[in-house]
Amino acid sequence: MLEIGAGPGRFTQVLAEIGCRVLASDISEGQLELHRKYAKELGFDGSVETRMRLDVCDLSSLDSESFDAVVCYGGPLSYVFERAGEALGECVRVCRRGGHVLASVMSMWGGCHRHLAGVLEIPTRANRRIIETGDLLPENWESVEHRCHMFRSGEFRSLAAEAGLRVVAMSASNFLSIHADDCLSSMAENSDEYREFLRMETEACRQPGCLDAGTHIILVGKRSGGQADRAS
Repeated sequence: MLEIGAGPGRFTQVLAEIGCRVLASDISEGQLELHRKYAKELGFDGSVETRMRLDVCDLSSLDSESFDAVVCYGGPLSYVFERAGEALGECVRVCRRGGHVLASVMSMWGGCHRHLAGVLEIPTRANRRIIETGDLLPENWESVEHRCHMFRSGEFRSLAAEAGLRVVAMSASNFLSIHADDCLSSMAENSDEYREFLRMETEACRQPGCLDAGTHIILVGKRSGGQADRAS
């Protein structure tokens, strides 16, 4: 499995726990150093085949169809702006036919939902430009600090289709938990109450009406051309 934007290894650890062998990549050598550190400290280094410094827009050092699956989680596609289609296309290229690509992007309306107080402090004209384009950039708002493109779910679905993926699942990254920090912090993680919350959250995030309401949007797509596709 190829992981794009692995950072210090938060999601690599999850992949290791479910038995994956991972090529961990990041555009930052500093992040890869942190990845090495935490992989050893937390015990998932044995699941990491190797580490590479890679740009999601240019995976030319990797052979086509060389991975069973590609994970681009945490929002790397939101940071490449107009090159998002090119980047997702690279993820699809290195994934075997019939394999899956899991990606997440930052959500326009979910971001507004989570940070509404701050959003309303942005000058009206600047805020309208941001919402119209999805781009947090100085040309839309000169005081911007965090630069990224925020997606709507329909836009993300179209991007996946254009890259050659058949969308098999979409989810918000969170929904019920937004603005519920105080409530959730009082729950014990192994309690029946917390497990019931997780069940509710998981179901809610999958509902079409909730896809745009979390801070990120998650998509799983299947690359066409596998045996099941040909049989159908």
